[in-house]
Amino acid sequence: MEENIFLFLPNLIGYARIILTGAAFYYMPTNHLLCSGLYILSQLLDDLDGYAARYLNQCTKFGAVLDMLIDRCCTVCLMVVLAKFYENYYLMFQFLIALDITSHWFHMYSSLLKGSTSHKQIDLSGNPLLRLYYTSRLFLFCMCIGNEFFFTMLYLLHFEEGPTIYYGSASIGLWKLIAWISLPVCILKQLISVIHLITASQNIANIDLAERKADKKNC
Repeated sequence: MEENIFLFLPNLIGYARIILTGAAFYYMPTNHLLCSGLYILSQLLDDLDGYAARYLNQCTKFGAVLDMLIDRCCTVCLMVVLAKFYENYYLMFQFLIALDITSHWFHMYSSLLKGSTSHKQIDLSGNPLLRLYYTSRLFLFCMCIGNEFFFTMLYLLHFEEGPTIYYGSASIGLWKLIAWISLPVCILKQLISVIHLITASQNIANIDLAERKADKKNC
């Protein structure tokens, strides 16, 4: 019987992520805690679908594109809300949205041009930070979830600082503490996005050059 790509378990997890994210955004104006919980759960499932794809030998181009689009839509939609909440920083959020979309789209397109079944399959002789990003699953997980935690904490901080954490005579809200802890991760994640954009642009340009040389030989 012919396989149904759309019903592969990793893709079903992707559909579940879409439902969770949709529910998170539905509750965003009215219940910030439920919204944040649903959003973070959706992000945690992002790691599970990749594991399922590898374990069940169900890695597909459709799944790779679906995974990429869900990630981008989730992050971008959240940052649109943050740009409204923190109007003094709207330009920064616009830049982050543009960087997130362009870097990942260039990287995905470059990977597909090179014949990879997934954007997570890269040339191991390339940039060392990208090599670490895609070969160490722990590092990849920490980068992605830390980045999402930072933006989620910014969302929560618009409403409250969270349960109070005491240390000595000082205190800090839990959401603010997590935001400060995850901030360096977020900054590093943006740096990786810049490297993605530069590396993918170079790869696409090299493919263009190779095709132009081939065309000239055939003339």
